[in-house]
Amino acid sequence: MRRNELEITGAGELETLLQGAQVCRLGLSENNNPYIVPMNFGYKDNCLFFHCATEGKKLDIIQHNPKVCFEIDTDHEIVKPEERPCKWSAKYRSIIGFGTAFIIEDLYEKSIAMNVIIEHYGGNRHDFSEGELENVGIIKIQIDSITGKKAGYKN
Repeated sequence: MRRNELEITGAGELETLLQGAQVCRLGLSENNNPYIVPMNFGYKDNCLFFHCATEGKKLDIIQHNPKVCFEIDTDHEIVKPEERPCKWSAKYRSIIGFGTAFIIEDLYEKSIAMNVIIEHYGGNRHDFSEGELENVGIIKIQIDSITGKKAGYKN
Protein backbone atom coordinates (compact mmCIF):
# COMPACT_ATOMS: atom_id res chain seq x y z
CA MET A 1 0.00 0.00 0.00
CA ARG A 2 1.46 3.31 -1.06
CA ARG A 3 0.08 5.35 1.85
CA ASN A 4 0.79 3.27 4.93
CA GLU A 5 -0.87 5.80 7.22
CA LEU A 6 -4.24 4.92 5.65
CA GLU A 7 -3.88 1.16 6.13
CA ILE A 8 -6.21 -0.63 8.50
CA THR A 9 -3.94 -2.96 10.42
CA GLY A 10 -6.20 -4.26 13.17
CA ALA A 11 -7.91 -7.58 12.50
CA GLY A 12 -10.84 -6.46 14.66
CA GLU A 13 -11.50 -3.40 12.51
CA LEU A 14 -11.32 -5.47 9.31
CA GLU A 15 -13.75 -7.95 10.86
CA THR A 16 -16.12 -5.13 11.82
CA LEU A 17 -16.08 -3.79 8.26
CA LEU A 18 -16.77 -7.24 6.83
CA GLN A 19 -19.65 -7.76 9.27
CA GLY A 20 -21.20 -4.34 8.62
CA ALA A 21 -20.93 -3.94 4.86
CA GLN A 22 -24.04 -4.32 2.73
CA VAL A 23 -22.49 -5.16 -0.65
CA CYS A 24 -19.39 -7.03 -1.76
CA ARG A 25 -18.08 -6.67 -5.28
CA LEU A 26 -16.76 -9.97 -6.55
CA GLY A 27 -14.03 -9.82 -9.19
CA LEU A 28 -13.52 -12.77 -11.51
CA SER A 29 -11.39 -13.33 -14.60
CA GLU A 30 -12.16 -15.32 -17.71
CA ASN A 31 -9.57 -15.54 -20.49
CA ASN A 32 -7.84 -12.42 -19.10
CA ASN A 33 -11.13 -10.50 -19.22
CA PRO A 34 -12.27 -9.04 -15.89
CA TYR A 35 -15.81 -9.47 -14.64
CA ILE A 36 -17.07 -7.67 -11.53
CA VAL A 37 -20.45 -8.17 -9.92
CA PRO A 38 -21.92 -6.56 -6.78
CA MET A 39 -23.50 -9.13 -4.48
CA ASN A 40 -25.18 -9.56 -1.12
CA PHE A 41 -23.07 -11.74 1.11
CA GLY A 42 -22.34 -13.14 4.52
CA TYR A 43 -19.04 -13.47 6.37
CA LYS A 44 -17.93 -16.08 8.88
CA ASP A 45 -14.69 -17.86 9.80
CA ASN A 46 -12.51 -16.16 7.18
CA CYS A 47 -14.99 -17.03 4.40
CA LEU A 48 -17.46 -15.05 2.33
CA PHE A 49 -20.71 -16.65 1.22
CA PHE A 50 -22.85 -15.54 -1.73
CA HIS A 51 -26.14 -16.88 -2.99
CA CYS A 52 -26.95 -16.88 -6.68
CA ALA A 53 -28.74 -18.82 -9.38
CA THR A 54 -27.71 -22.41 -9.95
CA GLU A 55 -26.25 -21.55 -13.35
CA GLY A 56 -24.83 -18.48 -15.04
CA LYS A 57 -21.74 -16.50 -15.90
CA LYS A 58 -20.27 -16.28 -12.36
CA LEU A 59 -20.43 -20.02 -11.86
CA ASP A 60 -19.06 -20.72 -15.34
CA ILE A 61 -16.06 -18.47 -14.70
CA ILE A 62 -15.39 -19.93 -11.24
CA GLN A 63 -15.40 -23.47 -12.64
CA HIS A 64 -12.54 -22.46 -14.97
CA ASN A 65 -10.73 -20.04 -12.66
CA PRO A 66 -11.51 -20.16 -8.92
CA LYS A 67 -9.07 -17.35 -8.02
CA VAL A 68 -11.04 -14.23 -7.14
CA CYS A 69 -10.69 -10.72 -5.83
CA PHE A 70 -13.30 -8.92 -3.75
CA GLU A 71 -13.93 -5.35 -2.64
CA ILE A 72 -16.05 -3.82 0.10
CA ASP A 73 -16.43 -0.14 0.89
CA THR A 74 -18.45 1.71 3.52
CA ASP A 75 -18.94 5.05 5.25
CA HIS A 76 -18.55 7.25 2.16
CA GLU A 77 -18.58 11.00 2.43
CA ILE A 78 -17.23 13.74 0.18
CA VAL A 79 -15.51 16.37 2.30
CA LYS A 80 -15.69 19.91 0.89
CA PRO A 81 -13.69 22.18 3.19
CA GLU A 82 -13.98 24.95 0.59
CA GLU A 83 -15.52 25.59 -2.80
CA ARG A 84 -12.40 24.69 -4.82
CA PRO A 85 -12.82 21.07 -5.96
CA CYS A 86 -9.03 20.61 -5.82
CA LYS A 87 -9.29 20.86 -2.02
CA TRP A 88 -12.05 18.28 -1.68
CA SER A 89 -11.34 14.85 -0.26
CA ALA A 90 -13.24 11.74 0.72
CA LYS A 91 -13.92 9.81 3.90
CA TYR A 92 -14.30 6.06 3.49
CA ARG A 93 -13.35 2.63 4.71
CA SER A 94 -12.56 -0.14 2.25
CA ILE A 95 -11.28 -3.68 1.97
CA ILE A 96 -9.68 -5.52 -0.89
CA GLY A 97 -9.02 -9.21 -0.63
CA PHE A 98 -8.07 -12.26 -2.61
CA GLY A 99 -9.29 -15.80 -2.27
CA THR A 100 -10.34 -19.06 -3.79
CA ALA A 101 -13.95 -19.73 -4.78
CA PHE A 102 -15.80 -22.97 -4.27
CA ILE A 103 -19.26 -23.85 -5.54
CA ILE A 104 -21.14 -25.51 -2.69
CA GLU A 105 -23.33 -28.45 -3.71
CA ASP A 106 -23.95 -30.17 -0.36
CA LEU A 107 -27.44 -29.23 0.92
CA TYR A 108 -26.37 -29.09 4.57
CA GLU A 109 -23.50 -26.73 3.72
CA LYS A 110 -25.88 -24.63 1.60
CA SER A 111 -28.21 -24.31 4.59
CA ILE A 112 -25.37 -23.12 6.81
CA ALA A 113 -24.22 -20.61 4.18
CA MET A 114 -27.73 -19.25 3.63
CA ASN A 115 -28.11 -18.66 7.35
CA VAL A 116 -24.74 -16.86 7.48
CA ILE A 117 -26.07 -14.53 4.76
CA ILE A 118 -29.45 -14.05 6.46
CA GLU A 119 -27.85 -13.29 9.82
CA HIS A 120 -25.47 -10.83 8.12
CA TYR A 121 -28.51 -8.70 7.24
CA GLY A 122 -30.11 -9.01 10.66
CA GLY A 123 -32.48 -11.86 9.97
CA ASN A 124 -33.13 -14.93 12.06
CA ARG A 125 -31.97 -18.43 11.22
CA HIS A 126 -34.27 -20.30 8.87
CA ASP A 127 -34.92 -23.98 8.19
CA PHE A 128 -34.83 -24.46 4.43
CA SER A 129 -36.59 -27.23 2.57
CA GLU A 130 -34.59 -29.55 0.37
CA GLY A 131 -36.28 -28.01 -2.68
CA GLU A 132 -35.32 -24.48 -1.64
CA LEU A 133 -31.71 -25.52 -1.20
CA GLU A 134 -31.60 -27.37 -4.51
CA ASN A 135 -32.77 -24.20 -6.27
CA VAL A 136 -30.08 -21.87 -4.92
CA GLY A 137 -26.43 -21.61 -5.85
CA ILE A 138 -23.86 -20.93 -3.15
CA ILE A 139 -20.39 -19.56 -3.71
CA LYS A 140 -17.93 -19.79 -0.85
CA ILE A 141 -14.76 -17.70 -0.91
CA GLN A 142 -11.93 -18.87 1.31
CA ILE A 143 -10.03 -15.63 2.00
CA ASP A 144 -6.30 -15.91 1.27
CA SER A 145 -5.32 -12.29 1.97
CA ILE A 146 -7.03 -9.06 2.89
CA THR A 147 -6.05 -5.42 3.31
CA GLY A 148 -8.02 -2.44 4.52
CA LYS A 149 -7.77 1.28 3.99
CA LYS A 150 -9.51 4.27 5.51
CA ALA A 151 -9.40 7.99 5.08
CA GLY A 152 -10.94 10.63 7.30
CA TYR A 153 -11.39 8.28 10.26
CA LYS A 154 -9.12 8.07 13.28
CA ASN A 155 -7.03 4.99 13.97
